Amino acid sequence: MRISTLSSSAKLIAAVLLSTQLSACFPVVAGGAVAGGVMAADRRTSGIYLEDQAIELKAKKRIIDNIGSANINVSVTSFNLNVLLTGEAINEATRAKAEAAVKTVENVKTVTNELAISEKSGLGTSASDTYITSKVKSNMIKENRFPSNYVKVVTENGIVYLMGMVTKQEAEDAVEIARSVSGVEKVVKVFEYID
Repeated sequence: MRISTLSSSAKLIAAVLLSTQLSACFPVVAGGAVAGGVMAADRRTSGIYLEDQAIELKAKKRIIDNIGSANINVSVTSFNLNVLLTGEAINEATRAKAEAAVKTVENVKTVTNELAISEKSGLGTSASDTYITSKVKSNMIKENRFPSNYVKVVTENGIVYLMGMVTKQEAEDAVEIARSVSGVEKVVKVFEYID
C-alpha cells in the first residue's frame, strides 16, 4: 500500500495552521512569566495573589447582580483578602447593599467602603484618575524607597487610596510620594502593617 504525499499547497496550509497555533502559545507563556515576576516582587503568596483576583471578579459580579449597574459605579480592589470599594452609589442604601454583597464573598477578611454618594463620574474624571495613578506609581519607582509592587495605588475622583502589606516607614514614604503628585486631593491609607 502506498501513502500519497501532500501537495505543496496542502503543505503550505498545514505550515500556516501550525505556525498560528505555535504563536498562540507565546502570549500564554509570556503572560505567565510576567505574572510570575509580579508575584515574585509581592509580599503575598501566589495563592493569595490569585485569590485576590478571584475576589475582585466575584465581588463585582455580586454587586451588579444585587444592585444593577444603573445605580452604582463601583471598582473593587482586593489586596491580601482585604477589599476596597471605590466609585459612586446613588444613595446610602445602595452603598450599604454593595458592602453587604462583598462580605458574602468567600475568603474576604475586611471591606473598606469608600463609595461616594453621588452621580456617576464622567470619562474626564476617569482619565484624570488613571493619569494620577500612573504618576504616583512612576514616582514610587523613581524614588526607589521600597519595591513599588508592595503598594497598590487606586485613584477615584482625585483621592488616592494606598493598599498593601508594608512597614510603617514604607507607608509614610508611599503617602509622601503620593501627596507630591499634582491633582491629588487626598491620600487614604488602607494598609496592612507587617511591623
